[in-house]
Amino acid sequence: MSEPKIAVDLILKKLTESTEQAKTRAQKASEVLLGPLETDLSTTPFEVVYEEDRMRVKYYKPEKVEHKYPLLIVYALINRETMLDLQPGRSVIQTFLDNGIEVYMIDWGYPTRKDQFLTIDDHVNMYMDNVVDFILDKHDLPHLNLMGICMGGAFSVMYSALHPEKIKNLVTTVTPTNFDTDTGLLHIWMRKTHAYDMGSAYGNMPGDLMNLGFLLLNPARLIIDKYVGFFEHIDNKDFVENFVRMEKWIFDSPDVPGATFRQFITDCYQKNLLIQNKLELDGKRVDLKKITMPLLNIYGKFDHLVPPEACEHLTKKVGSKDKEDICLDTGHIGIYVSSKCQRLFAPKIVAWLREREGTPKKPTRSRKKKTPSTRTAAEKTASAAAPVQKSRAKKGETTPTRSTGKSTKKQ
Repeated sequence: MSEPKIAVDLILKKLTESTEQAKTRAQKASEVLLGPLETDLSTTPFEVVYEEDRMRVKYYKPEKVEHKYPLLIVYALINRETMLDLQPGRSVIQTFLDNGIEVYMIDWGYPTRKDQFLTIDDHVNMYMDNVVDFILDKHDLPHLNLMGICMGGAFSVMYSALHPEKIKNLVTTVTPTNFDTDTGLLHIWMRKTHAYDMGSAYGNMPGDLMNLGFLLLNPARLIIDKYVGFFEHIDNKDFVENFVRMEKWIFDSPDVPGATFRQFITDCYQKNLLIQNKLELDGKRVDLKKITMPLLNIYGKFDHLVPPEACEHLTKKVGSKDKEDICLDTGHIGIYVSSKCQRLFAPKIVAWLREREGTPKKPTRSRKKKTPSTRTAAEKTASAAAPVQKSRAKKGETTPTRSTGKSTKKQ
Protein backbone atom coordinates (compact mmCIF):
# COMPACT_ATOMS: atom_id res chain seq x y z
CA MET A 1 0.00 0.00 0.00
CA SER A 2 1.41 3.40 -1.05
CA GLU A 3 1.95 6.28 1.37
CA PRO A 4 -0.86 8.87 1.38
CA LYS A 5 0.04 12.10 -0.44
CA ILE A 6 -1.93 14.22 2.02
CA ALA A 7 -0.43 14.71 5.48
CA VAL A 8 -3.63 13.79 7.33
CA ASP A 9 -1.96 13.72 10.73
CA LEU A 10 -0.53 17.21 10.20
CA ILE A 11 -3.92 18.58 9.10
CA LEU A 12 -5.66 17.08 12.13
CA LYS A 13 -2.96 18.47 14.40
CA LYS A 14 -3.42 21.97 12.97
CA LEU A 15 -7.20 21.71 13.31
CA THR A 16 -6.82 20.70 16.94
CA GLU A 17 -4.46 23.60 17.61
CA SER A 18 -6.79 26.05 15.83
CA THR A 19 -9.74 24.77 17.86
CA GLU A 20 -7.84 25.26 21.11
CA GLN A 21 -6.70 28.75 20.06
CA ALA A 22 -10.24 29.71 19.08
CA LYS A 23 -11.54 28.43 22.41
CA THR A 24 -8.92 30.41 24.35
CA ARG A 25 -9.56 33.51 22.27
CA ALA A 26 -13.33 33.27 22.72
CA GLN A 27 -12.90 32.95 26.48
CA LYS A 28 -10.64 36.00 26.60
CA ALA A 29 -13.02 37.97 24.38
CA SER A 30 -15.86 37.13 26.76
CA GLU A 31 -13.81 38.40 29.68
CA VAL A 32 -13.03 41.64 27.82
CA LEU A 33 -16.60 42.35 26.72
CA LEU A 34 -18.22 41.42 30.03
CA GLY A 35 -15.59 43.13 32.16
CA PRO A 36 -15.18 46.87 32.91
CA LEU A 37 -14.14 49.00 29.94
CA GLU A 38 -12.67 52.52 30.04
CA THR A 39 -14.36 54.28 27.12
CA ASP A 40 -14.86 57.85 28.33
CA LEU A 41 -14.05 60.63 25.87
CA SER A 42 -12.43 63.97 26.62
CA THR A 43 -10.89 63.00 29.95
CA THR A 44 -8.38 65.88 30.08
CA PRO A 45 -9.60 68.36 32.76
CA PHE A 46 -11.00 71.67 31.52
CA GLU A 47 -13.07 74.64 32.64
CA VAL A 48 -16.08 76.10 30.87
CA VAL A 49 -15.19 79.80 30.85
CA TYR A 50 -17.71 81.22 28.37
CA GLU A 51 -21.22 80.31 27.28
CA GLU A 52 -23.56 81.77 24.71
CA ASP A 53 -26.74 80.03 23.65
CA ARG A 54 -25.85 76.41 22.79
CA MET A 55 -22.15 77.24 22.43
CA ARG A 56 -19.58 77.05 25.21
CA VAL A 57 -15.79 77.44 25.42
CA LYS A 58 -13.55 74.90 27.13
CA TYR A 59 -10.31 76.14 28.69
CA TYR A 60 -7.37 73.79 29.17
CA LYS A 61 -4.54 75.13 31.33
CA PRO A 62 -1.05 73.58 31.25
CA GLU A 63 0.93 73.02 34.44
CA LYS A 64 3.39 75.62 33.20
CA VAL A 65 2.51 78.24 30.58
CA GLU A 66 5.39 78.47 28.09
CA HIS A 67 3.72 80.28 25.18
CA LYS A 68 2.82 83.98 25.17
CA TYR A 69 -0.31 83.57 23.07
CA PRO A 70 -3.22 81.20 23.81
CA LEU A 71 -4.57 78.90 21.09
CA LEU A 72 -8.25 78.95 20.13
CA ILE A 73 -9.46 75.77 18.38
CA VAL A 74 -12.60 75.89 16.23
CA TYR A 75 -14.06 72.49 15.36
CA ALA A 76 -16.66 71.73 12.71
CA LEU A 77 -20.39 71.91 13.40
CA ILE A 78 -20.54 68.25 12.33
CA ASN A 79 -19.49 65.71 14.98
CA ARG A 80 -17.80 66.82 18.18
CA GLU A 81 -14.59 68.50 19.26
CA THR A 82 -13.88 65.55 21.59
CA MET A 83 -11.94 64.05 18.65
CA LEU A 84 -8.94 66.11 19.79
CA ASP A 85 -9.03 64.43 23.21
CA LEU A 86 -10.35 61.04 22.17
CA GLN A 87 -8.19 58.67 24.20
CA PRO A 88 -5.32 58.73 26.70
CA GLY A 89 -1.93 58.65 25.02
CA ARG A 90 -3.33 59.95 21.73
CA SER A 91 -4.69 63.34 22.73
CA VAL A 92 -3.83 66.41 20.65
CA ILE A 93 -5.01 68.58 23.54
CA GLN A 94 -2.69 66.84 26.00
CA THR A 95 0.28 67.30 23.65
CA PHE A 96 -0.41 71.03 23.50
CA LEU A 97 -0.66 71.18 27.29
CA ASP A 98 2.56 69.20 27.74
CA ASN A 99 4.27 71.87 25.66
CA GLY A 100 2.92 74.77 27.71
CA ILE A 101 0.15 76.05 25.42
CA GLU A 102 -3.04 77.46 26.92
CA VAL A 103 -5.89 76.00 24.87
CA TYR A 104 -9.41 77.28 24.35
CA MET A 105 -11.77 75.12 22.31
CA ILE A 106 -15.27 75.90 21.08
CA ASP A 107 -17.94 73.30 21.82
CA TRP A 108 -20.79 74.17 19.44
CA GLY A 109 -23.30 72.06 21.39
CA TYR A 110 -26.58 70.76 19.99
CA PRO A 111 -28.84 73.08 17.94
CA THR A 112 -32.55 73.24 18.64
CA ARG A 113 -35.31 74.44 16.33
CA LYS A 114 -34.73 78.04 17.37
CA ASP A 115 -31.22 77.80 15.88
CA GLN A 116 -32.38 76.84 12.38
CA PHE A 117 -32.04 80.41 11.06
CA LEU A 118 -28.45 80.91 12.21
CA THR A 119 -26.15 81.55 9.24
CA ILE A 120 -22.41 81.23 8.69
CA ASP A 121 -22.21 84.95 9.45
CA ASP A 122 -23.72 84.33 12.90
CA HIS A 123 -21.12 81.66 13.66
CA VAL A 124 -18.15 83.62 12.32
CA ASN A 125 -18.89 87.27 13.04
CA MET A 126 -20.88 86.81 16.23
CA TYR A 127 -20.08 83.62 18.15
CA MET A 128 -16.43 83.34 17.09
CA ASP A 129 -15.79 87.06 17.37
CA ASN A 130 -17.33 87.22 20.83
CA VAL A 131 -15.15 84.30 21.94
CA VAL A 132 -12.00 85.87 20.49
CA ASP A 133 -12.74 89.17 22.22
CA PHE A 134 -13.40 87.38 25.51
CA ILE A 135 -10.03 85.62 25.34
CA LEU A 136 -8.16 88.77 24.29
CA ASP A 137 -9.71 90.75 27.14
CA LYS A 138 -8.93 88.00 29.63
CA HIS A 139 -5.25 87.88 28.63
CA ASP A 140 -4.93 91.59 27.78
CA LEU A 141 -3.52 90.74 24.35
CA PRO A 142 -4.08 92.28 20.89
CA HIS A 143 -4.31 88.93 19.10
CA LEU A 144 -4.22 85.14 19.57
CA ASN A 145 -3.39 81.95 17.68
CA LEU A 146 -6.28 80.34 15.81
CA MET A 147 -6.60 76.71 14.71
CA GLY A 148 -9.52 75.51 12.60
CA ILE A 149 -10.58 71.96 11.78
CA CYS A 150 -12.58 70.86 8.72
CA MET A 151 -15.68 73.09 8.47
CA GLY A 152 -14.36 74.95 11.51
CA GLY A 153 -11.20 75.55 9.50
CA ALA A 154 -13.24 77.17 6.73
CA PHE A 155 -14.89 79.35 9.39
CA SER A 156 -11.42 80.24 10.72
CA VAL A 157 -10.23 81.23 7.25
CA MET A 158 -13.28 83.47 6.86
CA TYR A 159 -12.73 84.97 10.30
CA SER A 160 -9.03 85.63 9.70
CA ALA A 161 -9.83 87.41 6.43
CA LEU A 162 -12.48 89.59 8.09
CA HIS A 163 -10.61 90.22 11.37
CA PRO A 164 -6.89 89.84 10.55
CA GLU A 165 -5.83 92.23 13.31
CA LYS A 166 -6.98 89.76 15.99
CA ILE A 167 -5.08 86.70 14.72
CA LYS A 168 -1.37 86.19 15.39
CA ASN A 169 -0.95 82.85 13.58
CA LEU A 170 -3.45 80.71 11.68
CA VAL A 171 -3.38 76.90 11.56
CA THR A 172 -5.81 75.07 9.26
CA THR A 173 -6.18 71.29 9.37
CA VAL A 174 -8.15 69.17 6.85
CA THR A 175 -9.80 72.46 5.86
CA PRO A 176 -11.82 72.66 2.62
CA THR A 177 -11.43 75.96 0.77
CA ASN A 178 -11.51 74.85 -2.87
CA PHE A 179 -14.67 72.89 -3.59
CA ASP A 180 -14.19 72.55 -7.36
CA THR A 181 -12.88 68.99 -7.36
CA ASP A 182 -14.22 65.59 -8.36
CA THR A 183 -11.88 63.74 -6.00
CA GLY A 184 -14.13 61.94 -3.56
CA LEU A 185 -17.87 61.37 -3.79
CA LEU A 186 -18.76 64.06 -1.24
CA HIS A 187 -17.95 66.97 -3.56
CA ILE A 188 -19.82 65.32 -6.43
CA TRP A 189 -22.88 64.61 -4.31
CA MET A 190 -22.98 68.07 -2.76
CA ARG A 191 -23.04 69.76 -6.15
CA LYS A 192 -26.29 67.89 -6.87
CA THR A 193 -27.80 68.35 -3.42
CA HIS A 194 -30.98 70.41 -3.16
CA ALA A 195 -29.84 72.14 0.01
CA TYR A 196 -32.77 74.53 0.26
CA ASP A 197 -35.37 71.76 -0.05
CA MET A 198 -33.61 69.63 2.55
CA GLY A 199 -33.29 72.55 4.95
CA SER A 200 -36.95 73.41 4.52
CA ALA A 201 -37.98 69.82 5.16
CA TYR A 202 -35.93 69.30 8.30
CA GLY A 203 -35.33 72.77 9.76
CA ASN A 204 -31.93 71.82 11.13
CA MET A 205 -30.04 69.24 9.06
CA PRO A 206 -30.17 65.97 11.08
CA GLY A 207 -26.78 64.72 12.22
CA ASP A 208 -27.85 61.09 11.85
CA LEU A 209 -28.77 61.66 8.21
CA MET A 210 -25.40 63.27 7.49
CA ASN A 211 -23.66 60.40 9.27
CA LEU A 212 -25.41 57.90 7.02
CA GLY A 213 -24.22 59.86 4.00
CA PHE A 214 -20.62 59.83 5.25
CA LEU A 215 -20.76 56.06 5.77
CA LEU A 216 -22.11 55.54 2.25
CA LEU A 217 -19.10 57.36 0.79
CA ASN A 218 -17.07 54.20 1.42
CA PRO A 219 -19.37 51.48 2.80
CA ALA A 220 -16.91 48.61 2.31
CA ARG A 221 -14.28 50.21 4.53
CA LEU A 222 -16.47 52.23 6.91
CA ILE A 223 -19.14 49.59 7.52
CA ILE A 224 -17.82 46.12 6.64
CA ASP A 225 -14.03 46.23 7.12
CA LYS A 226 -14.36 48.14 10.37
CA TYR A 227 -16.45 45.50 12.09
CA VAL A 228 -14.45 42.64 10.60
CA GLY A 229 -11.41 44.26 12.19
CA PHE A 230 -13.27 44.52 15.49
CA PHE A 231 -13.98 40.77 15.58
CA GLU A 232 -10.37 40.01 14.66
CA HIS A 233 -9.20 41.95 17.76
CA ILE A 234 -12.15 41.28 20.03
CA ASP A 235 -9.90 39.70 22.67
CA ASN A 236 -7.67 42.81 22.87
CA LYS A 237 -8.93 45.07 25.67
CA ASP A 238 -7.07 48.20 24.48
CA PHE A 239 -8.35 47.72 20.94
CA VAL A 240 -11.94 47.22 22.10
CA GLU A 241 -11.82 50.31 24.32
CA ASN A 242 -10.47 52.49 21.52
CA PHE A 243 -13.00 51.01 19.07
CA VAL A 244 -15.88 51.90 21.41
CA ARG A 245 -14.49 55.41 21.93
CA MET A 246 -14.42 55.96 18.18
CA GLU A 247 -17.93 54.59 17.73
CA LYS A 248 -19.22 56.89 20.48
CA TRP A 249 -17.60 59.85 18.76
CA ILE A 250 -18.84 58.93 15.27
CA PHE A 251 -22.46 58.60 16.32
CA ASP A 252 -22.47 61.67 18.57
CA SER A 253 -23.55 63.88 15.67
CA PRO A 254 -25.26 67.21 16.38
CA ASP A 255 -27.65 68.63 13.83
CA VAL A 256 -26.44 71.58 11.75
CA PRO A 257 -28.49 74.81 11.75
CA GLY A 258 -30.56 74.76 8.58
CA ALA A 259 -29.55 78.18 7.23
CA THR A 260 -25.86 77.42 7.78
CA PHE A 261 -26.18 74.06 6.02
CA ARG A 262 -27.90 75.65 3.02
CA GLN A 263 -25.39 78.48 2.81
CA PHE A 264 -22.35 76.21 3.11
CA ILE A 265 -23.62 73.83 0.41
CA THR A 266 -24.77 76.61 -1.93
CA ASP A 267 -21.94 79.14 -1.57
CA CYS A 268 -19.07 76.70 -1.06
CA TYR A 269 -19.74 73.29 -2.63
CA GLN A 270 -21.88 74.54 -5.50
CA LYS A 271 -20.57 78.06 -6.24
CA ASN A 272 -17.03 77.68 -4.81
CA LEU A 273 -17.06 81.31 -3.70
CA LEU A 274 -14.53 81.15 -0.85
CA ILE A 275 -11.36 80.39 -2.84
CA GLN A 276 -12.44 82.95 -5.48
CA ASN A 277 -12.71 85.78 -2.92
CA LYS A 278 -16.40 86.13 -3.81
CA LEU A 279 -17.99 84.90 -0.58
CA GLU A 280 -19.90 87.55 1.36
CA LEU A 281 -20.91 87.42 5.01
CA ASP A 282 -23.50 90.01 5.98
CA GLY A 283 -22.47 92.23 3.07
CA LYS A 284 -18.71 91.99 3.67
CA ARG A 285 -16.50 90.23 1.12
CA VAL A 286 -14.14 87.55 2.41
CA ASP A 287 -10.88 88.54 0.73
CA LEU A 288 -8.20 85.89 1.31
CA LYS A 289 -5.49 88.41 0.46
CA LYS A 290 -6.19 90.01 3.83
CA ILE A 291 -4.87 86.87 5.51
CA THR A 292 -1.36 88.22 6.02
CA MET A 293 -0.52 86.42 9.28
CA PRO A 294 1.64 83.24 9.17
CA LEU A 295 -0.34 80.24 7.91
CA LEU A 296 0.25 76.52 8.48
CA ASN A 297 -2.01 74.34 6.32
CA ILE A 298 -2.11 70.60 7.17
CA TYR A 299 -4.17 67.96 5.36
CA GLY A 300 -4.33 64.21 4.70
CA LYS A 301 -3.17 62.48 1.52
CA PHE A 302 -5.88 59.82 1.79
CA ASP A 303 -8.71 62.00 3.12
CA HIS A 304 -11.96 60.88 1.44
CA LEU A 305 -13.97 63.81 2.88
CA VAL A 306 -11.57 66.71 2.31
CA PRO A 307 -9.03 65.54 -0.30
CA PRO A 308 -5.74 67.37 -0.88
CA GLU A 309 -7.22 69.12 -3.93
CA ALA A 310 -9.72 70.82 -1.62
CA CYS A 311 -6.98 72.10 0.74
CA GLU A 312 -3.77 72.80 -1.13
CA HIS A 313 -4.90 75.93 -3.01
CA LEU A 314 -5.32 78.04 0.11
CA THR A 315 -1.65 78.99 0.51
CA LYS A 316 -1.59 80.24 -3.09
CA LYS A 317 -4.52 82.59 -2.48
CA VAL A 318 -3.69 84.24 0.88
CA GLY A 319 -1.66 87.42 1.28
CA SER A 320 0.77 85.93 3.78
CA LYS A 321 4.43 85.50 2.85
CA ASP A 322 4.99 83.06 5.72
CA LYS A 323 2.97 80.00 4.73
CA GLU A 324 3.50 76.26 4.66
CA ASP A 325 1.64 73.19 3.36
CA ILE A 326 2.05 69.79 5.02
CA CYS A 327 0.43 66.67 3.54
CA LEU A 328 0.45 63.68 5.89
CA ASP A 329 0.04 60.06 4.75
CA THR A 330 -3.28 59.54 6.51
CA GLY A 331 -7.02 60.16 6.28
CA HIS A 332 -9.51 62.63 7.71
CA ILE A 333 -9.58 61.20 11.25
CA GLY A 334 -6.20 59.48 11.32
CA ILE A 335 -4.49 62.85 11.31
CA TYR A 336 -5.64 63.28 14.93
CA VAL A 337 -5.66 59.75 16.35
CA SER A 338 -3.15 57.53 14.54
CA SER A 339 -0.01 56.77 16.53
CA LYS A 340 2.22 57.82 13.62
CA CYS A 341 0.52 61.19 13.18
CA GLN A 342 0.57 61.81 16.92
CA ARG A 343 4.36 62.00 16.64
CA LEU A 344 4.15 64.46 13.72
CA PHE A 345 0.96 66.52 13.85
CA ALA A 346 0.71 68.30 17.23
CA PRO A 347 4.51 68.54 17.80
CA LYS A 348 4.85 70.30 14.41
CA ILE A 349 2.16 72.83 15.36
CA VAL A 350 3.82 73.45 18.72
CA ALA A 351 7.23 74.07 17.14
CA TRP A 352 5.76 76.22 14.37
CA LEU A 353 3.89 78.45 16.84
CA ARG A 354 6.92 78.76 19.13
CA GLU A 355 9.05 80.03 16.24
CA ARG A 356 6.51 82.80 15.61
CA GLU A 357 5.90 84.00 19.16
CA GLY A 358 7.27 87.54 18.96
CA THR A 359 6.66 90.12 21.68
CA PRO A 360 3.00 90.83 22.55
CA LYS A 361 1.81 94.43 22.32
CA LYS A 362 -0.84 95.96 24.51
CA PRO A 363 -4.29 96.19 22.87
CA THR A 364 -5.39 99.67 21.90
CA ARG A 365 -8.88 98.81 20.71
CA SER A 366 -12.09 98.80 22.73
CA ARG A 367 -14.37 95.87 22.05
CA LYS A 368 -18.14 95.66 21.96
CA LYS A 369 -20.08 92.44 22.25
CA LYS A 370 -21.72 91.36 18.99
CA THR A 371 -25.47 90.89 18.87
CA PRO A 372 -27.66 89.06 16.35
CA SER A 373 -28.49 90.61 13.04
CA THR A 374 -31.70 92.64 13.02
CA ARG A 375 -32.89 90.82 9.91
CA THR A 376 -35.91 88.58 10.30
CA ALA A 377 -35.45 84.83 10.46
CA ALA A 378 -36.96 84.38 7.00
CA GLU A 379 -34.69 87.08 5.56
CA LYS A 380 -31.64 85.34 7.02
CA THR A 381 -32.80 82.09 5.43
CA ALA A 382 -33.33 83.82 2.09
CA SER A 383 -29.88 85.38 2.24
CA ALA A 384 -28.28 82.02 2.93
CA ALA A 385 -30.34 80.01 0.46
CA ALA A 386 -30.68 82.47 -2.45
CA PRO A 387 -33.74 80.86 -4.14
CA VAL A 388 -36.31 82.70 -2.01
CA GLN A 389 -37.07 86.41 -2.03
CA LYS A 390 -36.82 88.64 1.01
CA SER A 391 -40.39 89.72 0.41
CA ARG A 392 -41.43 86.34 1.81
CA ALA A 393 -40.11 87.33 5.23
CA LYS A 394 -42.69 87.10 7.96
CA LYS A 395 -43.04 90.42 9.64
CA GLY A 396 -42.15 90.38 13.30
CA GLU A 397 -40.35 86.98 13.26
CA THR A 398 -36.96 87.60 14.81
CA THR A 399 -33.91 85.54 15.62
CA PRO A 400 -33.41 84.18 19.13
CA THR A 401 -32.02 86.50 21.78
CA ARG A 402 -28.52 85.64 22.94
CA SER A 403 -27.26 85.59 26.46
CA THR A 404 -23.84 84.95 27.93
CA GLY A 405 -22.73 83.39 31.13
CA LYS A 406 -19.71 81.83 32.77
CA SER A 407 -19.10 78.57 34.47
CA THR A 408 -16.02 77.30 36.24
CA LYS A 409 -17.25 73.77 36.67
CA LYS A 410 -14.68 71.13 35.76
CA GLN A 411 -15.46 67.88 34.01
